[in-house]
This record gives sequence, structure tokens and C-alpha cells, in this order.
Amino acid sequence: MAAPREAPERRLFGRRFLTDPARLFQHNAWDNVEWSEEQEASARSKVQENSSQLLPQDKQEEYEVNAKRYWDEFYKIHENGFFKDRHWLFTEFPELAPNRNPSQNGDSVHEFSNKDDSNNEGLGSCENGHCSLETRAENQLNLIKSTPKICTEELATQKYSELNQSDGDYPGSSASYRILEVGCGAGNTVFPILQTNNDPGLFVYCCDFSTTAVDLVQNNAEYDSSRCFAFVHDLCNDQSPFPMPDKSLDVVILIFVLSAILPEKMQCIVNRLSRLLKPGGMILLRDYGRYDLAQLRFKKGQCLSDNFYVRGDGTRVYFFTQDELDDLFTTAGLEKIQNLVDRRLQVNRGKQMTMYRVWIQCKYRKPATPQL
Repeated sequence: MAAPREAPERRLFGRRFLTDPARLFQHNAWDNVEWSEEQEASARSKVQENSSQLLPQDKQEEYEVNAKRYWDEFYKIHENGFFKDRHWLFTEFPELAPNRNPSQNGDSVHEFSNKDDSNNEGLGSCENGHCSLETRAENQLNLIKSTPKICTEELATQKYSELNQSDGDYPGSSASYRILEVGCGAGNTVFPILQTNNDPGLFVYCCDFSTTAVDLVQNNAEYDSSRCFAFVHDLCNDQSPFPMPDKSLDVVILIFVLSAILPEKMQCIVNRLSRLLKPGGMILLRDYGRYDLAQLRFKKGQCLSDNFYVRGDGTRVYFFTQDELDDLFTTAGLEKIQNLVDRRLQVNRGKQMTMYRVWIQCKYRKPATPQL
């Protein structure tokens, strides 16, 4: 009797190189694609062009004031159909499931999903500035038909104020490994974590600016309040409390989230999140890099400030450099473990189309002993 076949281990990004142009359409993606000087110059020229006309200040303030409404409308329109579950997380970020068998959820297909993954038209399409990478995959999140829970930030603030965190009276207080996802959306990171990490001491917190998004998470059939706590939170509001005390988290994860925030507010937010980490705890990030396809596709009149744009649906996005992210995290007192740029060539073999994506992946750790 043949031995059972093990699931193939998902390859880390950076392992599939296009050395022969004739093989371009043999795979869906190629890693660490070198850009020519001409390609770099063309990208720089497109950014100069689409950022030459900034939105008036009153319009910029309107997008800031109404940011929550725009994200609520986004999730009401797309619900959970816009995203795919991110099972690639455990290859790139094994800290999310330290005891996981490498073959668990194995998949030889190398793909990444994020807030630019549309669900309808496939590679090359754009909807309100959200550029799709692939055709729609079967969504694994099945919403239960129930009355949505009321989950406003005001109610959450009142609830947290009644908890005595110093006495350990907070959600997940008895857990031995705590993860917080900021900007959880419809749960496409949270639920794979809960499915994959079987540590009985695990507790996952997840929050989002959008009440609609948190409702989607809480009303999902996979939501287990004994292992997970979803809540509405405005990162930009210093007075908005977290349900857990400082120095209580092992991991904070930011997947295409920091880029949606006004650049002037990013440092304060990273500082707040770093205070939540235990000594030795880590922030894991994946976000948009400078000259990503999505940045090049913006039209003149959508730029708010340098490398910061508004999409057609009112949501906003920033495109980082590695140095900018390094400054944010090191200023917050964290030490660099990883800061990589992923230049990916996405391929649609059916349409014979190519798209150049640029993402940045980071891991920064809180020192085990305070820095002097």
C-alpha cells in the first residue's frame, strides 16, 4: 500500500525566478523581478504626472472626516465576497501558528490576497482604484443568517472602561499566546489563524474602523467568542481604548492597513501598538510599496499628498518605501527582524497579460530588555 502523499509545502516568496522570458506564461507569478532603468523611470514619470494636481484641502479634510463612512459603504457593497482567505500567512509569518506542521494547509500555488483582490473581472481589472490580481476563488466564509450585533465604538469604550485590566479582567486574560489583527475586514486573516493554530492557549483579537466589517466577523459561522474577540476601533483616536492592557500581546499583524491611514498619524499609531507588545513581541506587516501597479494607475486629481491617493470609492492608500517603514518602527523602539521588498510579476495566462506589483513585508520586535 502506497504511503499517504503529503501536501506540498507552500514556497516562500522570492523562490520562483523568471530566467527565460519564453517561460513567462508558464506560471501565475514570478518573484523578485528585476526592473530595468527604463521601467523605473517610466514608473517615476507616471507618479509625477498623477501627483502633479493635488485635491483641494477642503476635499482632503472631507475624506478624513468621512473615512469611516467610506469603509462602511465598501464592506456593505462587497461583504465578504471581495476577499480570499490568506492561508499564505503561515509561510510568510510562522509566528501566527508557531506549532503548525509545515504541510498543514499546504499549497504549491504561490499567491497573495489583499484589499486589492477583486472578485469579478480577473487580472488587469480595476474597480474604484482597487486593482484585482486574479479571478474569483470560492470564498470560504459562510455568513450565518442572523440579526447583526450592535458593535459601535461608543459601546465598546463603555464596556472596556468597566473592565479592571490590572486585575486581569479582560477578554483573553487567561490565554498564553495573544494575537491582535488591526484592520480585520471581513475576517480573511482571523479565521485562517483560528483554523490553523490549534494552541489551546491562543486568543485572537481583531478590530476594524468599520462597524460593518466587525459585524461580518461576529456573524460568521466560524466566529468563536471563547477564542476570539472582534471590536470596533479607531486607531487614529488616542482616547479609543483597547480591550487588553499594555505589554500583553505576542503578535500584532497589519495586512494592507497602515497604508489606509493619514501619513501624519502613522507614527502615533505605531507607537500605540508597540506599547501593547510584550517584551519580545512582534509587529508583522505587509503593505503597498512605491510604484506598485495600483499607484501607477491613479489618474491626475486623485492625489492627496506625496504617494497618498484617494480611490473612486473614497477609501485612501499610501505607497511606502522600506526606509519609511523602518523609520516608523525603529522610532517606536522596535528592532528590525525583516524588511523586504517583493517585486512580483503577476501573470494572467488566459488573457496573456502581465502586471507588476510591489509589496513590502516587515517584522519588527520589541526588545526583550528596555533600550537605554
